[in-house]
Amino acid sequence: MSSKKIRVGCASGFWGDTSIAAKQLVEKASLNYLVFDFLAEVTMSILSKAKLRNPKLGYATDFIDHITPLLKKIKNENIKVVTNAGGINPYSCKAALDFEAKKLGLKLNIAIVEGDDISNKLPALKKQGVREMEKQSFLPDSCLSINAYLGAPGIIKALSEGADIIIAGRLVDSALVLGPLMYEYDWKHSDYDLLSAGSLAGHIIECGAQCTGGNYTDWKKVKGFENIGFPFVDVFPNGDFIVSKSIGTGGMVTFGTVAEQLVYEIGNPEEYILPDVVCDFSNVKITEIGLNKVLVKGAKGYPPTQYYKNSATYMDGYRSIGTLVIGGKDALQKGEIIGSAIIKRCSAIFKENKLKDFSNTSFDIIGSNSIYGPEMDNKKTKEVVLRIVATHTQKEALSIFSKELAQAVTGMPAGVINYLGGRPKVSPSIHLFSFLLPKDQIKITVRMDNKIFQVTPYEPRTTKRKSHNSHLKKKISPLEKDHLVPLIKLAYARSGDKGDHANIGVIARRKDYFDFINRELSPSKLSKFFSHVLKGDVQKWELPGINGLNFLLKNALGGGGMASLNLDPQGKAYAQQLLEYPIPVTKELFETFKS
Repeated sequence: MSSKKIRVGCASGFWGDTSIAAKQLVEKASLNYLVFDFLAEVTMSILSKAKLRNPKLGYATDFIDHITPLLKKIKNENIKVVTNAGGINPYSCKAALDFEAKKLGLKLNIAIVEGDDISNKLPALKKQGVREMEKQSFLPDSCLSINAYLGAPGIIKALSEGADIIIAGRLVDSALVLGPLMYEYDWKHSDYDLLSAGSLAGHIIECGAQCTGGNYTDWKKVKGFENIGFPFVDVFPNGDFIVSKSIGTGGMVTFGTVAEQLVYEIGNPEEYILPDVVCDFSNVKITEIGLNKVLVKGAKGYPPTQYYKNSATYMDGYRSIGTLVIGGKDALQKGEIIGSAIIKRCSAIFKENKLKDFSNTSFDIIGSNSIYGPEMDNKKTKEVVLRIVATHTQKEALSIFSKELAQAVTGMPAGVINYLGGRPKVSPSIHLFSFLLPKDQIKITVRMDNKIFQVTPYEPRTTKRKSHNSHLKKKISPLEKDHLVPLIKLAYARSGDKGDHANIGVIARRKDYFDFINRELSPSKLSKFFSHVLKGDVQKWELPGINGLNFLLKNALGGGGMASLNLDPQGKAYAQQLLEYPIPVTKELFETFKS
C-alpha cells in the first residue's frame, strides 16, 4: 500500500447535526480536507421557503456558525473545505462567510459551484414533458425548488483554480469526497474503479457518526455517545481507504459499523448510480486492521449514465399533526376511539360548511408497538400518545381540525393528560418529484474572485453491465422451524429511505451464518412481515464481499419524506423490526446460543 494518503473528515450528516464535529476534526484529526453535508430533498423545500421570506436566506446557516470559530486554524493548517451548505442561495452563504473571515483578518479564496438550481427552467421543463421517474406523472405547475444532483467536476475545477473553501448547492453527498480525491490524485473521468472507490469513501462518511457507532445494531457496546467521534478516511492512490476517528473520542469503528453504512440507502449494490460513475459495491471487502481502524477495498465502477437525476419539491395542500397523551387502563382502546371520533366529527363539520373532506388521515398509538402493525398492539399499556395526521386542500379546514382536537380533553374518553406542543400547526404539505435530464442540459460554472470558470462536461462511454446476482434465482431448501433464533443473533442491520422506498441492509456476523439468513429472508417473507406498510414489491440483492443482503421495499413509506403520514416516514426502524425476525438454524448452532 502506498505511503501517500489524503485524509478527509466529515463534520455534518444533515442540516441540524451537532456543533461539536467540526471542532473535533479540525483540532484532533490532522485533515487535508473537511467536508460538510447538509442537504436532503426536504431541506431544499425548507430553504426555498426561507428565501421567499428573506432573500438573504436559503442556505444552511449552521455552516457559518460551525466553521467561523475554526477559520484561523483551517487557514493556518491549509485544510480545504468543501460543502453543499449553499442550498439554493450559495451567494448569501459566501457573503456571510466572507463577512466573518474579514472580521478575523483572513483572506480566503471562496468558490461557488453553480448549475444545480434549475428552477428557472420550469416552463421549459413542462414544455419538454418531463415525467416523474416512477409514477410517470407530469411536473406540477409550480415548484418550491428544482435541483440537479451534480457530481465532482465543479469541485475539481474550483480546486484547480486555487479555492480554499468550496460552497455548492445540490450535489450527490459522496461527491464532496470524490472531487478532492480526483483532484489530488489526478484520477481521470474514465478511471471508473477509482471513482467508485472514492465515491464509496464519501458514502461511508457522508452521514457523519453513523459509521462510528451511531445508529448501530450493537448500540449497547458503544461508549461515549456524548462525545462520539466523527469519521475521517485515509484514501490511498489505488482507491483503498481506512476509516477511523480521533483518539480520545467516543464511539467505535468496526467491521459492523462500517458494513452497516455501506448498505445504507444504496438500493442495488451492483448498480448504485451516481453522476460520475455507476458503482458496484457487491464485492467490497471490509477488514478490521487495528483499534478503530477499518480497511475498505474492492469497489468496481462502470461508465455513468447520460442523465442527471433531478428533484423538485412542490406544495400539494396542507397538513397538520396533533398529539394527545392518554393514560390509565385501556389507554390503547381510548386512543383508537378518540382518533376515529376526531376525524369523523371534523368530516361532519366540513360537510356542514361546504368544505371538501380530508385528503388523507392517519393515526398511530405511540407506545402500543404500532410500528409493527395491528397484530402486535400492546393492549395492556397504560400510557400512550395518540398521533393524528390530516391533510386537506384548504388551510381553513385544518384550522377546524386543530381546534377540534382540544375538545378531546373534556368531551371524550377519560384519561387525556396533555397535548404535546399545544394545538397543532397547519403547514404546507410538501411532495417530491424526481426526474431525469440529459447532462448536456445542465451548465455548470465555478465563481471565484469575480471570475467565472466553465466546467467542461465529459462524454461517458456506454457499456452493458452484467448482473452477478443470478444465483438469487436458485431455489434454496428451507430448514425445519424446530430451532429458531432472532435475526439479531446472526446479523447486523441498517435501514433508511430512497424516496417512497425503504432500504434494509443485513450483514451476517459470521460467514457461516449467511446461508441461514439468505435461506429464510426471501422477498415473499419480507412482503408478509411488512404487509402493514408495504404497497409494492420487494427486491433482494447479495453482497458476497461482506456476506450481506440488501432489500428494497417499494412504496413502503406512505409517500416518503414530508409527504408521508407514517410514524416512520424514512423507514429508520424497519431494520430494528426485522432484527426480531425468527431464523431457522441447525440444532448445533441453536445450542451455541443457549450456552
